[in-house]
Amino acid sequence: MRTLSFLLWLCVAVCSAYPLDRAAKDEADNMELLERYLENFYNLKKDVKQFVRRKNSSPVVNKIQEMQKFLGLEVTGKLDSNTLEVIQKPRCGVPDAGQFSTFPGTPKWTKTHLTYRIVNYTLDLPRDVVDSAIEKALRVWAEVTPLTFSRLQEGEADIMISFAVREHGDFYPFDGPGAVLAHAYPPGPGINGDAHFDDDEQWTDDTTGTNLFLVAAHELGHSLGLFHSANTEALMYPVYKSATNLARFRLSQDDVDGIQSLYGPPPPSSANPAVPTKSAPQESGTLDKCDAALSFDAISTLRGEILFFKDRHFWRKSLRILEPGFYSISSFWPSLPSGIDAAYEVISKDTVFIFKGHEFWAIRGHEVQGGYPRSIHTLGFPATVRKIDAAISDKDKKKTYFFVEDKYWRFDEKRRSMEPGFPRKIAEDFPGVDSKVDAVFEAFGFYYFFSGSSQFEFDPNAKKVTHVLKSNSWFLC
Repeated sequence: MRTLSFLLWLCVAVCSAYPLDRAAKDEADNMELLERYLENFYNLKKDVKQFVRRKNSSPVVNKIQEMQKFLGLEVTGKLDSNTLEVIQKPRCGVPDAGQFSTFPGTPKWTKTHLTYRIVNYTLDLPRDVVDSAIEKALRVWAEVTPLTFSRLQEGEADIMISFAVREHGDFYPFDGPGAVLAHAYPPGPGINGDAHFDDDEQWTDDTTGTNLFLVAAHELGHSLGLFHSANTEALMYPVYKSATNLARFRLSQDDVDGIQSLYGPPPPSSANPAVPTKSAPQESGTLDKCDAALSFDAISTLRGEILFFKDRHFWRKSLRILEPGFYSISSFWPSLPSGIDAAYEVISKDTVFIFKGHEFWAIRGHEVQGGYPRSIHTLGFPATVRKIDAAISDKDKKKTYFFVEDKYWRFDEKRRSMEPGFPRKIAEDFPGVDSKVDAVFEAFGFYYFFSGSSQFEFDPNAKKVTHVLKSNSWFLC
């Protein structure tokens, strides 16, 4: 009996000691994590690191307070639970303090047109998805500045984008999955302006892993000259946060103010790209944009704006301006007909194609291009097709979709020819969309189909309708 009592006592002693040992180890691990974090992101000097475990060490307390203040935490000077939670999250590799990130002299690009090159690819995503994520990331900055971007396939670009693991030649090695996701350099020659992504991360185009678009948009902010922001809602906040609605992502005002402090707002010619040198006057007209029964003849994007055509007029909607402008078609393009049937933009060509009956025109800005109109049958339509109801060009897939009655054709923009196997039924490939399509355009990764006074938001990846709206919802009616 004494032996049993002794064994029970011994078990209690050992089992009681284990949690204490584990707690001590966890605390040591947390202090080591804090040490690395302060060294990497807050310029903790190497001769100070030995004092990190002395919790009342003044240099360490000051650094913890500096970190807590920057990250929007309660400033306690201690490694409390909230602070520990934040420093365990994945983040950008650019420090929040120290020589690497001070960007002395507020460097910025001295030109407004920049080139970029994707040097290599992650195997986590198809190449076209990576291309699209980088293009979209650059576009969020282009929309609020005079900056424009074009991609190089070879040679040296202003911004070189690459995926790498661990040590990759710039003395700032990556650390494996989690923690540091990527880093980028401020504007300048050589490695400056370049962005590197840790390929040990699981890169995705949704929220299941690390979203490439969100991280790229942040890093490219550095490539353009932005420092980290202490605003927790800002894209330039250093800690990674997944967006709940990627399709409707918008820069915070803090991000906009920061980038415009370097480059200014978009010039009038960029914010209003379709306006000729002498601006066409807006018309009052008789069309009510908030009429519940309003339908459209055609819709197209044009250099970041959306044009809604109706009879001999069109509304011009910028995502930066709440109130749309209202104009006559002839005041911009005197040679175009009214009551057009379809329109779509090919962004890579900076061209909008306008269709009416069996003819189509090409416009660039406010200029109708020479050699038009042409017959729609030069595109490969059979003689039985007399008119196009709607059209949209997918810039990522380089395909244009033409909708005619309850069918659609697909045109390969690279080969400049109709693809075999078409036409196909709209209902089969765009389930939930009304088979009579009046107009369609793309925004935020969605296709927006219009039929009468209804509008269908269609996710082309999930192949389903996500919302049904009124056609004039873009006018905030």
